[in-house]
Amino acid sequence: MTELDPRVNAIRPDLADARLKGQVETRHFAEGRPGGIVDPVAPLRVGPRPDARLSTEALLGEPVTVFDADGEGWAWAQLDRDRYVGYVPAGALGPAPAAPTHRVRALRSLIFPAPDIKTPPAGWLTLGTRLTALETQGDFVRIARGFVHAGHLEPAAYREKDPVAVAERFLGTPYLWGGKTAFGIDCSGLVQVVLEAAGYAAPRDSDMQEQALGEALPGDPNQFPALRRGDFVFWKGHVGMMLDDTFLIHANAHHMAVASEPLFAAIERVHAKTGALPTSFRRVSAPLPPRP
Repeated sequence: MTELDPRVNAIRPDLADARLKGQVETRHFAEGRPGGIVDPVAPLRVGPRPDARLSTEALLGEPVTVFDADGEGWAWAQLDRDRYVGYVPAGALGPAPAAPTHRVRALRSLIFPAPDIKTPPAGWLTLGTRLTALETQGDFVRIARGFVHAGHLEPAAYREKDPVAVAERFLGTPYLWGGKTAFGIDCSGLVQVVLEAAGYAAPRDSDMQEQALGEALPGDPNQFPALRRGDFVFWKGHVGMMLDDTFLIHANAHHMAVASEPLFAAIERVHAKTGALPTSFRRVSAPLPPRP
């Protein structure tokens, strides 16, 4: 049988997605049931424990397929958007969401209990969250959890013209392994979030992104081809985006933040520490706008 990637296929020794019958061996198969994320952000972990490693994060309104619930507060689920599989707190799950009408365009936004900025916020949202508007009241949009300022939203169908400009808005955001929000993000999470804002579907992890995004620039990676804004630079287990022909923006554990630095400084530092050099340079088919 073909070995499937368990990161994006619901496979456990005791249970698997019924759609994988004939492709994997397991003791039981389950038909998934549709659900959705009802918390502003929900962790997807490698195990059903609050101290288990964070794999990724799911945002409010994100549809999921649930295969199992342990009765102790955890559900084994797959995110519909990028197919990632893991354990989600059961309390963060609800019914399948309605079609989104809006998307959060601000880096961070607040949820208010009333259409009044003087009321104590009831929660927060991060860039890229998809929302379903119930009505508009003055400068606010009412959603199921409360009210969000309309100036922080854009129509769900809107696409950012320059994903690198979106990445620049994350500068200074803390580095968080598995993070995907303006409160903590990792290298591939940053790439996924900013490309989705521009209408590009992107896998979750850097090795998947290296295989899926754009086209590899020709030549020996060690020769460092001429780069431009929006090009991707990949190392084993890491990815960044070029701001121009010199500077790289990436979420990284050296700065413990989203940072901009000369590409060659990053290459020299990583090589001095690990001996690794970039594994590839990739470019999306359509050139991105020049840096203003």
